[in-house]
Amino acid sequence: IIDEISMIPGQAFALAEELCREARSSNLVWGGLRAIVVGDFAQLPPVTRGTQRDWCFLSPVWDKSGFINVVLRENQRVLDADFIEVLNDIREGNLSERAKSFLDHHVREHDDWDKSPRLFSRRDHVEKFNQGELAQLPGEDLVFDSIYFGSDRGVEQLKKSGPVPGRLVLREGAQVLFIQNDPNKRWVNGSRGTVVGVETDDTGLERIAIEKENFRHVTVDRVQFSLLDGDGQHVASVVQYPLILGYATTIHKSQGATMDEMWVNLSNLWEPGQAYVALSRLRTGQGLRLLGWHPRSFLVDPQVIHFYNSLE
Repeated sequence: IIDEISMIPGQAFALAEELCREARSSNLVWGGLRAIVVGDFAQLPPVTRGTQRDWCFLSPVWDKSGFINVVLRENQRVLDADFIEVLNDIREGNLSERAKSFLDHHVREHDDWDKSPRLFSRRDHVEKFNQGELAQLPGEDLVFDSIYFGSDRGVEQLKKSGPVPGRLVLREGAQVLFIQNDPNKRWVNGSRGTVVGVETDDTGLERIAIEKENFRHVTVDRVQFSLLDGDGQHVASVVQYPLILGYATTIHKSQGATMDEMWVNLSNLWEPGQAYVALSRLRTGQGLRLLGWHPRSFLVDPQVIHFYNSLE
């Protein structure tokens, strides 16, 4: 089962199929396994080099897989029928009059006192905003250094693009996001909460106490994030709490999340589906605080349109 299939490059998709055949010593497609892929190619594309996007539906393996296509029609997140119509227009790259009217109606002057989550297109903007919000909280910094081990090259790669910062800095009252599913199901990737404090047990082990949005208190241990090579061997690992500051996040990281309210600027986006992903995080259009928008930000890849037309 592959979720968020739009973000899987065709090269990785083909490799996964080849590995299944190898693992099962079978020449059947996917080694005879049943493959289920889920997602929406009108959302964010795979990260690829160059101008040609490596959509997995363009891979020969896609046709060879013989998928039975199931188009889901009922929106499970959005509760507002008028908002769904606007989202459908934007998803198809149709900046209709009702879509333009909707966007204009929700443009706001920024309100520093409104603590609704912020979505940014770039990571440096997210980091700047999160640090600015943290600095406004009273109290002392709670500092937790990440622990790295493994090959020098692997550690360097984890420091550049790993899921956690080299140093996690929090304060009591800070808003945080969980970045990993809890095996005990107390939280999932994307859950939100507020730092209550740090608890230390008899052995000196520190745990961060978090009050989740549903007012449930949980304590969080450090966990290990690992970088693997092509053979599945550990190259490097980092040990850190599965938390990041949660006042703002990127549009890319928000894919799959659900929000009641948010601030976002749709003036200077560059990826197909980026504007649609940002807007479709909301349950209703009333939760949108829009700092600005521009028609050039509402992009759809023609290959995606052709793919969905072929399904029809």
